Amino acid sequence: MKKLITILFFIQGVIMGAVLDSVEVKGVKIPVIFEKSDALPIVSMQLVFQKSGSIEDGRLPGLAKFSARMLNQGTKSLGNVGFAKKLEERAIHFGVNTGIETLVLELSALKEEYKKGIELVSKLLKEPNLTQEVFEKVKINTLGMLSRKEDDFDYIAGINLKKILFKDTPLEHTSNGTFESINNITLKDVKEFLKKHLVLKRAIVVVGGKLELSEAKESARELLGQLLPGELEPLTFYNASDKEEKQEVKKDTKQAYIYFGSPYFMKVDDEDNYKARVASFILGAGGFGSRMMEEIRVKRGLAYSAYSRVHINRSHSYFSGYLQTKLESKKEAVEIVKEVIRDFVQNGVTQKELDAAKKFLLGSEPLRNETLSQRLSRAFNEFYRGKSLGFYKKELEKIEKLSLEELNRFIKSHPEINKLSFSIVTK
Repeated sequence: MKKLITILFFIQGVIMGAVLDSVEVKGVKIPVIFEKSDALPIVSMQLVFQKSGSIEDGRLPGLAKFSARMLNQGTKSLGNVGFAKKLEERAIHFGVNTGIETLVLELSALKEEYKKGIELVSKLLKEPNLTQEVFEKVKINTLGMLSRKEDDFDYIAGINLKKILFKDTPLEHTSNGTFESINNITLKDVKEFLKKHLVLKRAIVVVGGKLELSEAKESARELLGQLLPGELEPLTFYNASDKEEKQEVKKDTKQAYIYFGSPYFMKVDDEDNYKARVASFILGAGGFGSRMMEEIRVKRGLAYSAYSRVHINRSHSYFSGYLQTKLESKKEAVEIVKEVIRDFVQNGVTQKELDAAKKFLLGSEPLRNETLSQRLSRAFNEFYRGKSLGFYKKELEKIEKLSLEELNRFIKSHPEINKLSFSIVTK
């Protein structure tokens, strides 16, 4: 196994080279994560705005994602069609999206068209197409999407689980919003959201490809120069509920959709995160061979697939999973899930399971670093979580050295995952 790690590091040393730098704009120092790559004549840039995702929706669930959709509508002078045509003519990809914690502007282009891409996005930041006409179109499309989601039973079970686990917090609401909240959003709300969140103090630049660091910083300054300094407030952390609730929603379905979750008392700066990664893989994130799949599908034939994982973020952490089963097997499946997790916490894992997890996690590592996009994403996550670039290599070394006794001691130290809540869609 040690030989495998050595070979892996050598390979990564050849293809990886992310560095952390910064640019100063209007007196604000903005982090720049950069990797040069000559593999293809392309350049990719992301402007990431912290504490600007759905966690900032406030009284209007869906506002962050709605605002991102508005930014995807081009500039005021070119319009949506004209802006899209300019991008298409030069094979430039551009899009705006949101997560729970972040709002991201992403640009990628051939090196020869990169400057034109920067010029177009700079124009977008200067004069976004925030007109009433565009607003009404985005609202109609959003309401149509929500209407289609009414028949997506996985979606319904998933958002209802979040409502249970994070009740009375910003995380209880779906990032898409509801019919009521979307109908209540105004163009003024969108303008105020973007004015507050597209600011220098929230920005992180992630850029890489066939260009020099000096070029990357120059293009970052051009884009960031359109923004005001603004402010960045601390990100609040929310623990999931341990009240063990169950909610059932009746729909015209031939299957039972079972989503479950519980607290997981860890944070991004916890030194035992690598143990959580191994434990999660063995319990349910590893697909075939995981405990969940083995007990629920292989031994009992209750579901085609069963999955679980831990989520450790800056704003929240929790454990969750899901499965589909026959309507008549719903009650049995719920009890098996409880039983599998209870046994996992009490008795831990076997040496065979640990060895298999190590083999997969270490052996598949090169596949997670094949593309520039993957490597930049990893470097960003390391920085965003407060780690040094290249930290994942240290985690691989820790996984390689992890003993069965250490892992099982860690698993027993997290009995909170037994505090399960269930969100079920059934007939």
